Amino acid sequence: MGNVDCIGCHQLGQEATRTIPAQFGEFKTGAEAWMRRIASGQTGEFMVNRIAGQLAGVPFQYFGDWTDRVAKGELPKSKPQRPQGVERNLVVTSWEWGTEKQFTHDLISSDRRYPTVNSYGPLYGSAEYSSDEIPILDPKTHKVTFFKMPVADPNTPESFGPPFHASAVAKPTQPSAYWGDEKIWSQRANNHNGMFDKSGRVWFAAAVRGIENPAFCKKGSDHPSAKVFPLDRSGRQVSMLDPKTMKYSFIDTCFGTHHPQFGYDADNTLWLSGTGPVAGWVNTNVWDETGDAAKAQGWAPFVLDTNGNGKVDEWAEPDQPADAGKDKRIAGSGPYAVMPHPTDGSVWYTLNVFAGTPGFLRFDPKTKLSEFYAIPKEGIGVRGGDIDKNGVLWGSGSNGTLVSFDRRKCKGPLNGPNATGNHCPEGFAYYKYPGPAFEGFENGSAEASYYTWVDQHNTVGLGENVPISTANLNDGFAALKDGQMVMLRIPYPLGFFAKGLDGRIDDPNAGWKGRGLWSTNGDRTPWLKEGGKGSKPRAVQIQVRPDPLAH
Repeated sequence: MGNVDCIGCHQLGQEATRTIPAQFGEFKTGAEAWMRRIASGQTGEFMVNRIAGQLAGVPFQYFGDWTDRVAKGELPKSKPQRPQGVERNLVVTSWEWGTEKQFTHDLISSDRRYPTVNSYGPLYGSAEYSSDEIPILDPKTHKVTFFKMPVADPNTPESFGPPFHASAVAKPTQPSAYWGDEKIWSQRANNHNGMFDKSGRVWFAAAVRGIENPAFCKKGSDHPSAKVFPLDRSGRQVSMLDPKTMKYSFIDTCFGTHHPQFGYDADNTLWLSGTGPVAGWVNTNVWDETGDAAKAQGWAPFVLDTNGNGKVDEWAEPDQPADAGKDKRIAGSGPYAVMPHPTDGSVWYTLNVFAGTPGFLRFDPKTKLSEFYAIPKEGIGVRGGDIDKNGVLWGSGSNGTLVSFDRRKCKGPLNGPNATGNHCPEGFAYYKYPGPAFEGFENGSAEASYYTWVDQHNTVGLGENVPISTANLNDGFAALKDGQMVMLRIPYPLGFFAKGLDGRIDDPNAGWKGRGLWSTNGDRTPWLKEGGKGSKPRAVQIQVRPDPLAH
């Protein structure tokens, strides 16, 4: 149920999920109906393997019991609060974009370092593995156009999900109640996210070829990073679109990519997540000067300074026992969110969201050493996260809370044999998301937030340095303002399920009208929204007025 399983892809609770489609026929129990439901469409095989295999079928019973109780007339035990205070001051502008068959994973509006970049300009969507056609919305004219993302290698295979572990297939396991046996998803670029640079260009985490890396990435190469840690395969790489010319460039990286974020250095370094066992970066200044992808990129493994001498030495591998004289390399599912520090040059990640011990990892580009801080047991895990101007980390916790981590509060050594993850519990704090809790877990919330972003520049209107989380079961976003949660809700019946968010200042002198939060409905199945079949993803702008009647 949490933010790395069902609610990582779907909102639950609207009419389409609390009832069973009549097209599926009749079933003796709700559990049987759910077995049929999740076998539907191109992701059916993946969902069945997850629930029936890895989770031993237990969720079928819970989901089935839920829909059976709803069918008998049971109502929720709690009601959402009506908006209070500043929550009443929202202005929400919404546009349909994308198509009725493909989902839009994310959008980008500006450079998060310089939020006036691309003021009043187009928004660029990312269709991930549903399509290579990315939607582009002009909010001034309300016109939606599409750009088909090419690949550098014409033999790049069709892709149906995250690199190396596809979560969809070409032929549905069972017919969809909405699209039958139709193949509705197909792409090769697999664009996950975009990010503006200060020149107004858009950089994407997107595939440019198949998964086999070129020779310069591998063992025997003279590339400085390959000499230290060669890489044989990567899924997504990097691409760049210049909106002024619509020229699309390929930057072939040896490491995989997922979320891009620019650092605050003079080289305009682009840092990526989804890089597996390494930190990966592209020096965009070098790329602009040379067009040489190999020369512009670098990577380094995640190594803890367990021998405490302040430099990278020979290390013990993740599957080897600790050695007092060596450092220790760490592994797992790798970086998910990437967060360059605004002032000290370090780069932070949320780590091991899907496999391994989840937590926050700090990478120092100068020493190439890492620090790891595991999420304490009560936090369970973390998904998307961001960093504020003070270097405090904020993440979407798996226990229904907004998790924060402040390295400055650590009392013990940050390197050495005991600094392996559980050495700074005092750095963590938790802030409960709005909404009811699961029965028996009243200290948390059933909210399963996907991603957290920090509004460093007051682009929304709540002030600077405000962390804002996607509120995936609350139809909007939850912001932490002065220690209190503020709900930014998209009004019923639109429904809203975001996988990311962004802020932009169109005019710093225009008050609330010149600022706004931007996002898109990122549910993988737009047809499950209240609008039903034919509904398209929606881009939204949220603005906060000084009072409900301001205009």
